[in-house]
Amino acid sequence: MSSTPIYTSIIVILILMSCSPKTAEQSMSKQVNSSTKSSSKVESLLAQMTLDEKIGQMNQYNGFFDVTGPAPEGGDNKKKYDQIKAGEVGSMLNVRGAKEVRRMQELAVENSRLGIPMIFAFDVIHGLKTTFPIPLAEAASWDMDYIEQAAAVAAQEAAAAGLNWTFAPMVDISRDARWGRVMEGAGEDPYLGSRVAVARVKGFQGEDLAADHTVLACTKHFAAYGFAESGKDYNTADIGLSTLYNVVLPPFKATVDAGVGSFMNSFNELNGVPATADEFLQQDILKDAWGFDGVMVSDWGSIREMIDHGHAADGEHAAELAANAGCHMDMESALYTKHLKALVEQGKVPLSIIDDSARRVLEAKEKLGLFEDPYRYCDEAREKERTYTGAHLKVAHEVAKRSIVLLKNDADVLPLKKSGQKIAVIGQLADSKNSPLGNWRLASDDNSASSVVEALQARAGNEINYSQGVMLYSGQEFFVMDININEEDASGMDEAVSLAESSDVVIMVLGEHGMQTGEGRSRADIDLPGMQQELLERVHAANPNVVLVLMNGRPLAIEWADQHIPAIVEAWHLGTKSGDAIADVLYGDYNPSGKLPMTFPRHVGQVPIYYNHKNTGRPGPSDAVFWSHYTDVSNEPLYPFGHGLSYASFDYRDLSVSVDSVGRKLDVSVSVKNSSDVDGEEVIQLYIRDHVAKVTRPVKELKAFEKVMITAGESKTIDFNLTEADLSYYDNRGHLVFEPGAFSVFVGGSSQTVLEQKVEVE
Repeated sequence: MSSTPIYTSIIVILILMSCSPKTAEQSMSKQVNSSTKSSSKVESLLAQMTLDEKIGQMNQYNGFFDVTGPAPEGGDNKKKYDQIKAGEVGSMLNVRGAKEVRRMQELAVENSRLGIPMIFAFDVIHGLKTTFPIPLAEAASWDMDYIEQAAAVAAQEAAAAGLNWTFAPMVDISRDARWGRVMEGAGEDPYLGSRVAVARVKGFQGEDLAADHTVLACTKHFAAYGFAESGKDYNTADIGLSTLYNVVLPPFKATVDAGVGSFMNSFNELNGVPATADEFLQQDILKDAWGFDGVMVSDWGSIREMIDHGHAADGEHAAELAANAGCHMDMESALYTKHLKALVEQGKVPLSIIDDSARRVLEAKEKLGLFEDPYRYCDEAREKERTYTGAHLKVAHEVAKRSIVLLKNDADVLPLKKSGQKIAVIGQLADSKNSPLGNWRLASDDNSASSVVEALQARAGNEINYSQGVMLYSGQEFFVMDININEEDASGMDEAVSLAESSDVVIMVLGEHGMQTGEGRSRADIDLPGMQQELLERVHAANPNVVLVLMNGRPLAIEWADQHIPAIVEAWHLGTKSGDAIADVLYGDYNPSGKLPMTFPRHVGQVPIYYNHKNTGRPGPSDAVFWSHYTDVSNEPLYPFGHGLSYASFDYRDLSVSVDSVGRKLDVSVSVKNSSDVDGEEVIQLYIRDHVAKVTRPVKELKAFEKVMITAGESKTIDFNLTEADLSYYDNRGHLVFEPGAFSVFVGGSSQTVLEQKVEVE
């Protein structure tokens, strides 16, 4: 028989394949890229595993029963229990405590065929028992060493509690203070956000993931979650490629370069595709372009939520889409265990995808040392020794002090005199030991924060009197869906006003309860909630010598306070040592050095507002009406990104920029003098502007900063070196490009910098 018909048939088939949609195997063939790095142990396990066992490694369950009690009987919990014993659960979350984790681990290790241990995960967002400032507050410190130390302490306590995996850091850039989860990130700037993200990954993971004091970090949420429309959590994100590549992605890329072990995808859709099924994000960018070889876990139930998005027809379809897009582990949907085996048998999900996912999970377990000792994190004596220690509290105190931002200090109202004054402390938050812990404090002890009142009363010299004033909230504070905010009951206001009248100084502690920010807690109005504004105005009328201490998890619109209150301190939610840190700053025992990581608007109508905006074609200002502005509110922020005062004064002078056109580098130096009689730290910030580009650039971009202690009367010369990469940007295809031309270099103590020099770079 002639072979010509055979060749003809092959050609026809190839032509048809090239014209038809790619199969799952074809479209995902690039994903199988981790096996070259796998150890013989991992490959040996894979060779022995059944399909059910491999899929089981892709399955993560929330803790569903008391491991110190009887085994579940019947129902879904019994099924989960049996799956653990069969080796069909790769990870658990929200099981913590050395004793509890060991018992759960024993179910898998002692009963399953291959004895593969599970990974135990928890949202260790800003500490475990020892609670640090919320991440947005930590970012306000601009102190990478202390941010890394905070993460290292959190990791040590988590590891001692049997945990091996934290779902942090959140590196989402956001420009919208209405979004509740701004408290969980580092603010609006991709450069600062990248630096903070790397510090936290290093702190969590340390030098050795197999050590008994480190945990696997997880970069989240991939991607654009912080750009949710109208600031509503879980909402659609709709941004251009320039914003994606230049603003959203840099912190994620920085953590990959820092060796982060896992990623989490986000709830939102981008370009009409839910992130959980986005091959462009998870495959083309994360794995192919960046070379990420770790684990991608879904967010809670996000695979199932693709049905509600209108992207998946049902649970089986959702599992198919997520697995083929590169999501290696299903958090709490249970759709992989229900559907992946049939999808593989039908050819809709290639076996290579299952192997790659299981391999990545097994590799993470090997790096954590779990194959060597499944119970290495389950030492009850060590848990007691390493939890809530004096050393940990000291770090928490230091980080809290550095996170405070002095927004305003007219007539040097602060620091307070240390003796001879009658001081009124007003506001329910001033006496709270719970709210300062903030949201995402899942393992902290209730009422374990130091309060402002007790911290001030512990210091001798002044008479400290407290009045709650109007109640901000009522009811249970911890683990509630909504804080019950008082909008009507004015009782207590007259008492507070009377106390203010008879006092030398009034400290008003106002803001948001810790549970008013965080996941699912978006606000349409970002002023002082409840009746606090009325309380502030009445107290100010009685005694204008007011210090406003803000406790909040997002920028607030407080223009009235800025116009009337002489001193304003941004104290965020500072964690365990909150009151002590605030007292240190109020009395001048610590000179505030924090700088804002997010812009404060004058009015919620300005949101989203951010310093690194585009110039537009009609930037203004102009005498005519036809330029980009509001007719009822200034374009200018209330407090700009990078703003933060000190009890010292810093003078910037002698900016020098030299150009190395051959190497396309800029050498920048500036002299900063402390012109006061108080030692202080200053964050010297360097911004650039690329004046002409094929893809327009912002009016300013942060490119470097240095936090420096400058003693009273001292001058220091600070040097910065900008490389070609610093002067480059990402085009709309994700390529880093440099274009010669005019650049401005700005240096100062905030994004509203004081020194500028324009140069040409060839």
